[in-house]
Amino acid sequence: MQAMETEVKIRVADRHAFEQKLPALGFKRVTARTMERNTLYDMPDRRLRNSREILRIRQYGGKWVLTHKSVPSDLTEEGPHKNRVETETVVEDGPVLGKIFESLGFAPVFVYEKWRTEWADKRGHCVLDETPLGVYAELEGPGDWIDATAQQLGFAESQFITLSYGRIFENWRDQTGSGATNFTFAEIPESFRKEGL
Repeated sequence: MQAMETEVKIRVADRHAFEQKLPALGFKRVTARTMERNTLYDMPDRRLRNSREILRIRQYGGKWVLTHKSVPSDLTEEGPHKNRVETETVVEDGPVLGKIFESLGFAPVFVYEKWRTEWADKRGHCVLDETPLGVYAELEGPGDWIDATAQQLGFAESQFITLSYGRIFENWRDQTGSGATNFTFAEIPESFRKEGL
């Protein structure tokens, strides 16, 4: 399935307090807190990264999903929301698909993981991601819905983050001088969990 994805991330200081607000706004929990592990693939020359595309195999609990994202061809500049063309499908065996990618010249280049809880209302999704650098909410849906929902949750547009988790990790690594190569709980010490960016 291919669709236009419009989303923002917002840094969340108190996960519990944030989640308590959601039912009153019409959100229902779609999935319980579940470990998610993502592996990005690219060619040795990093052609996907250089063209702002990703090729990802995601494991969410016992489910595997293949995703490709790209920048819309008519996008001239980013506004307050992140917009990407997203094509994804459920696959039966993620590791086997990864081996196929490797036989075609792709290689795993980055892993990121988080504990994710999914919520939804009639127009969009709110997911809570507990990452190795703290908690982020992602609001995904129409732009006007994102703006209104963020405001109801007590957030201003100035708090919107349009960076990918890969870019958040890279910024943190540049600032701290960390030798971590992946955005995983094993590679990032717990002392950084409440700091983030």
